[in-house]
Amino acid sequence: MSKLAKPPAAFTAFQEKYPAIAEAWAKLSEAGGVGPLDEKAQRMIKLGIAIGAMREGAVRSAVRKAAAAGVPAEGFDQVVALAASTIGLPSAVAVHSWIQEQLARSAQ
Repeated sequence: MSKLAKPPAAFTAFQEKYPAIAEAWAKLSEAGGVGPLDEKAQRMIKLGIAIGAMREGAVRSAVRKAAAAGVPAEGFDQVVALAASTIGLPSAVAVHSWIQEQLARSAQ
């Protein structure tokens, strides 16, 4: 997998407070990555799932990780466009704003 930026402080604090949960989470994530899909595809699928669930934190995390894997900005735009017909325009606008904000933060 790609080199990721340091995770948000809230995530790190949670890991420190609950190390057994953090370890189980890491193993679950590792197990989900086994298969024929390359890293970029895995990251974009995770983004699509986060968008469908309307989980802002998961969307931001998926964007951060997909960008680190080399997904171009146009890829995120396409995912939002694909999601719009399923999640609706107001939700697509919200997701688009989360993605744009996260991309801007990651660029800093």
